[in-house]
Formats: sequence, C-alpha cells, structure tokens
Amino acid sequence: MVEIFDYDLVIIGSGLAGLRASIEAAKTGNGKLKIAIIAKNQLMRPHSISAEGGSAAVLYTDEGDSFDLHAYDTVKGSDYLCDQDVVEYFVRQAPLDILELEHWGIPWARRDDGRVAQRPFGGHSYPRATFAADRTGFYEVHGLYDTMLKYENIDKFHEQFVYDFIIEDNKFKGVTAFDIPTGEIRIFKARAGIVATGGLGRLFGYTTYSHLVTGDGLAIALRRGMRLKDIEFVQFHPTGLVPSGILITEGVRGDGGILRNAKGERFMEKYAPTKKDLAPRDIVSRSMMTEILEGKGFKGPNGLDYLLLDFSAIGAEKIKEKLSQVREIGNHYVGLDPVDSPLPVRPSAHYTMGGIDVTRTGFTGVTGLWAAGEAACLSIHGSNRLGANSTSECVVFGKIAGEDSAKWLLSDISTINLSEGERSHAENFVADAYKDKGDNDPYEIKRVLWSTMDKDAYVFRNERDLTEGLKIIKGLIDRSGKISISEKGNVYNQNLIASLEMKNLVELAEVVVNSALERRESRGSHFRTDYPKRDDENYLKHTIAQRANGGLQITYRPVTLTKWKPEARVY
Repeated sequence: MVEIFDYDLVIIGSGLAGLRASIEAAKTGNGKLKIAIIAKNQLMRPHSISAEGGSAAVLYTDEGDSFDLHAYDTVKGSDYLCDQDVVEYFVRQAPLDILELEHWGIPWARRDDGRVAQRPFGGHSYPRATFAADRTGFYEVHGLYDTMLKYENIDKFHEQFVYDFIIEDNKFKGVTAFDIPTGEIRIFKARAGIVATGGLGRLFGYTTYSHLVTGDGLAIALRRGMRLKDIEFVQFHPTGLVPSGILITEGVRGDGGILRNAKGERFMEKYAPTKKDLAPRDIVSRSMMTEILEGKGFKGPNGLDYLLLDFSAIGAEKIKEKLSQVREIGNHYVGLDPVDSPLPVRPSAHYTMGGIDVTRTGFTGVTGLWAAGEAACLSIHGSNRLGANSTSECVVFGKIAGEDSAKWLLSDISTINLSEGERSHAENFVADAYKDKGDNDPYEIKRVLWSTMDKDAYVFRNERDLTEGLKIIKGLIDRSGKISISEKGNVYNQNLIASLEMKNLVELAEVVVNSALERRESRGSHFRTDYPKRDDENYLKHTIAQRANGGLQITYRPVTLTKWKPEARVY
C-alpha cells in the first residue's frame, strides 16, 4: 500500500541549505503554500552540524576587507575554475545573511569591543571566518531549525529515505520514499522540489563525512538524466584525525596551530612561504602527502601514516575557549588532550566541489525542481573550496532557492496527477531491492569501493591508478545488482538502507573517476602526477557528466570570467 502526501513544495534534506530554503519559501509564500521538509535522519541531525570553523563574510570594510578581496581570494583559491559572476554575487550577499543569522539567535563569538569576531582561514587575505567557538554548524542548524518552527505551514518528516524523483516530460511531480521506522512506501506529491541532500563524501573510507552522506540526491539526479558538474573535484581537508578521519577544524591553524613532520619541522614554510599553514586546502594536503611519501611522517594504522598538528602556540586558555569541541574529540577518540599533546592528522575526504548543474537561483533545468547547498554546483568553489565559504553558500543559496521556487509556485496554476505506473514504480522499486538476486554482500561492496577510492582517487592521481580504479568500480556496479539483503523485516531495515546507499555510491564513483581520467591536467584538488601542470588552454572549462544513450557522456562548458584572469597561485 502506497501512502500519498500532497504538497506544493517538498524539500529533501534538513541541513543548512534545506532549512534556510524552507524558511524563505514559507516567508515568500505568506501562508499560501503547503511545504514539507523531509530527511533520512532526524531533522536536527544533518551533517551540517559537523561544520566547525566558521562562515565567511565581509563584515569589516572599514578595517581593510572588501568584496573584491573576498571574491579574488575565492577565485584564486578555486584555481580559476569558479564562475566569477556568481562569486561576485555571493560575496555581497553573504554578510547580509550572516547578520540575519545573528538576529535569529546564532551566538557568534565577540571581539573585546563587542563586535562580531572573525578568525583567519586558509587562502583568505583577511580574517573573515565568522564563528561560534568550534561548533559553528551546530549553532547554525539549531538557529535555523528554531526559526523554521515559527511557520505553521511547514510539515516536518523525520527518517524518510528518498529513493527516486517523479519526473514526467521534464516536469517534477514529487519524490518516492519509505518511512524508515515502519518500512511503508510514501509518495510526496508536489508541484516543486528542492534537492538539499549534501555531497558524496562516503565514496571514500577515510573521510570527515558522517555515514549519512551517501550522495543520494546526486545519484537520483544522474539516473533521471540531469547533469552533474565538476564532479571529479573532491576536497581533502588537511587535518582529518587519524585513524577515524574526523574533522579537526582549520580554525586550529587559524588560531595559531602548526603542522609538523616526524622531524619536528614546520614544513609548510617550504611549500607556501607567505601563507604557510593557512594556504588553501589543496596545497596543504599535497604538501602533507609529499612529506609522508618522502618518509617524513609517522607510521600509522592500516597504512594511514600521519603528521602532527601542534596546538602549543595557541595556549591552553584559548584552546578551552575557542576549540573546546576539538579538545573533546582528541580526548575521546585518540586519548590525547591538545592542550598537552599534538594530534595525529592526514588529509581526509571532506567536500564535494561539484554537484547538480544549476543556475544562480538553483534551478536544475527540470520544471519545478531546484537544488541548493553541497548537492548543487553553482561553480562558486571551482576546483578547490576556501574554508568557511561552504556554510555561507548553503545559507545564501538555500535562501535564494526557497524564494525562487515559492515565487514560481505562486505564479503556477498547474496541478499534479500521478499515474498508476508511477504508483506501481514507487512500490516495486523497494520490493525489487528485497529480492535475493545474488550472493554479493552490499557491505563488502562498500568496503571494496572505499579502499579503491582511497587508493586510486586520493590526493595524488594518475592514469594507471584511475584506470584500474574504474575497472574495479564497474565490477562493483555489476555486483550491486546481484546482492542479498539478509534482513527481511520492514521496521528500521538498516540492511536495505545500506544497500540502496551503496548503489548510489558506486554509480557516483564511476562519474568521479571517469571525469578525473578525462581531465588531463592538475587543477585545485585534482592533481595528476602524469599531468602535473594546470592547462588553461584545454581545461579552463567545467566538466558536465550526464547519462544518455545507455552510457555516461562527458562534455565541457566554458568558465565565466569577469575581473580576474588566470595567474599562478603563489601563497
């Protein structure tokens, strides 16, 4: 039996982008729109709460910062692959939205003069990371959720696993999901939708991402014929805690922390003489891996050799005040207190620069469907994101997607009718997944995927490894259709959820590795040891990946340049 809910707007995902979109859609609709926000976790437990360091915004033009400086830092940090017109809009809008969050109760840190405090972050020319201790994402999520509760026309659905979009003649009609607590099939019929499902970080085994982030929205969009953009660019955060990969915020280095090798040397002075430990993340990650590959790291478990993040220059009181969560993480996960001891770190998969190809408003090209946050690619980050720009992007463009979709709904008088075929598909999609089609273990497929991506598509890449990785991934895709799900019940069937997530991941892995193979240059987070130079003549363009004619097609689109021409990235 399929349960059908009827809405004007359905928002998939309850992170920063989804929450901000829901608020703006409700405000713009002025009570005239029926809105649902759904998530596969508890709505207040999205991966956004893991963001620690800050949200970038130009707050102090009277003290030397400027919109052009923030834009230039972002463009240069992106290795010139971002679309500069979108970046210019973003840097002007971010301060307005950051101050709006303050009015909604975000407890931003304060300077001695009472003004909002900002800390330095990698690649930024000015300390513009607005922060709330080292729990910025946590406070932002809670502030947005509390604000959303003011709107009675937003219905909230926890623990709903969305497994498909309903699209007919390029028009969005809703999403299909199952209720995780009961296993019941549900259709959220809607005239419009916003995809805010986050990135694809769980492609990798060693990652800062929670197990929640499995690229579901991206995989569904790919299967439904939508375009994915610049998907080969995956950011590796320099300081993932060994061996878990848990994020140790860039705010540590912003507050004075130093990376050291096994000889005790502050090695970043060699690679980025000016910025040192606060160079952009792609440069710091490559520098760290170079040190490790040259034998200057410490031997770690399961091949996870590491370097040290030294907190001593920060001081105990400042650590306790501004980095209390990092201190808890160190104590809990590795038994080390950063006040007394450095932490073991190495680059960890952290962020998806690419995503669903969208316009500035988040429109996907499918009538009635938008995307926002990490699931979308507006080309703000290009091939390498500057720290603290992501949470700002989620708030800025989540708001825009919510507003634009609501305005469109108010002007659209069409109705949605579901066919029997669409109802049948909703029910049979999951029913088919229950059937034993082979003896492959979905968890083993995921483990092989993780080891393959960690080895063949990590910080340093080359044609041999990528080709071998792609071969393994294609085998995993074949195996993913021949699995056995050991748990047969309906209530909280975690085996079924893990199997569907696994299928999403292996399909996305093919796109990431294929796109990386085709980009025969080094740019930002994508570094090819066999093509170590940036090639603006041939690759100053966006990668567009799309399922068509039974296969994966890779095409390219020019980058939009406004004020800043490509130059060498020297830090």
